[in-house]
Amino acid sequence: MSADRAALVAQAAELGPVFAERAVRYDREASFPHENFEDLRRIGFLGLCVPAEYGGLGASFADYVRVSEEIGRHCGATALTFNMHTATTLWTGEVADLLELSPEHRETHGKRRAALYRGMVEEGRIHSQPFSEGLNPGATAGVATRAVPVDGGYRVTGRKIFASLSGAADFYNITCQVEGEDFIRLLGVPADAEGVEIVGSWDPLGMRGTVSRTLIFKDAFVPADNEWLPPGAYDQAAGRFPFLFMSLAPSYLGLTGGVVDFTRRYLRGEVPGAPSGTRRDLPQKQFGWAQMQLMHERSRALLYHAADTMSLDPSEEQLVTAWTATLTAMETAPEVAALAIRVCGGQSMLKHLPLERMYRDARLGSTMLPWSAEVCLDRLGTARLY
Repeated sequence: MSADRAALVAQAAELGPVFAERAVRYDREASFPHENFEDLRRIGFLGLCVPAEYGGLGASFADYVRVSEEIGRHCGATALTFNMHTATTLWTGEVADLLELSPEHRETHGKRRAALYRGMVEEGRIHSQPFSEGLNPGATAGVATRAVPVDGGYRVTGRKIFASLSGAADFYNITCQVEGEDFIRLLGVPADAEGVEIVGSWDPLGMRGTVSRTLIFKDAFVPADNEWLPPGAYDQAAGRFPFLFMSLAPSYLGLTGGVVDFTRRYLRGEVPGAPSGTRRDLPQKQFGWAQMQLMHERSRALLYHAADTMSLDPSEEQLVTAWTATLTAMETAPEVAALAIRVCGGQSMLKHLPLERMYRDARLGSTMLPWSAEVCLDRLGTARLY
């Protein structure tokens, strides 16, 4: 880790104990972690991956992986929602700079993202990125939300499900299509625009603080300057730099680390509110603890390797590594959490201890699109065979 990256991770770690304490309430109430985002804003993390020339911290995607992991270690819901915000800066920043754009598109994009970043860095604007519509697992397929060009921008009509940060974000950055076009547009719908509606309740098994309710758009107006990527750039990015679709994985890697941390302290008799005495001298506990460490280290090594070797126009080998790393991070989290229950014992599952919440949170990663466990397995099932 570079000194700058280590410093960023250290800042996230410093907030960790407070995030962990608040996580109890966010989980119980299924409420958004507003206080945590205020803390992230205070230390400049709303601009974590905003390029330095635009006033941000200039962190790379690989840096973000480590920071997100550290946040997820303490509060999974905060890590997931922070991902939705930060992903927009990665699409428009690091990734957009790699793409082939015309000089005109490059100039327009520079002006628009300057305003986007200024809102984040100077005004504390929060962005969400609700892509899913429940129609197709592909990143560039199954998009039914429509944008109609009008004077000054677009009118958007459609529906997004599992829209994290519903009611908390200032902008909902959505994928949509204009009738007759064969590419996806990325538009930022102002949360207060007329025609934006949040529907349904939010009472899930885990990751309750994400508040991922359903968004409905009915002729919602989007100014032209809120088109965060030039026409065709989203499809180009999805095809030539698909690694952004693994950006949820660090949250679950961090969650796995949180489970490991809890188990270590529990076995050492250092968890407040847990039964007194140590359990670390029992061979059965030591064997399970060894397994947990092996699983965690394997998951972390894979994800770090994928993040540190990604490039534009990836080879099949790079994609296999990315799919494997994503699947491993998502599937290892619940496996380690389940093992932790056995290693720590039944009393560790009482509601006043965090393991029960982390166990529930860990169950959900494998379902998250566009690189869910099933999607990764499907692609790995044909890789290198054809």
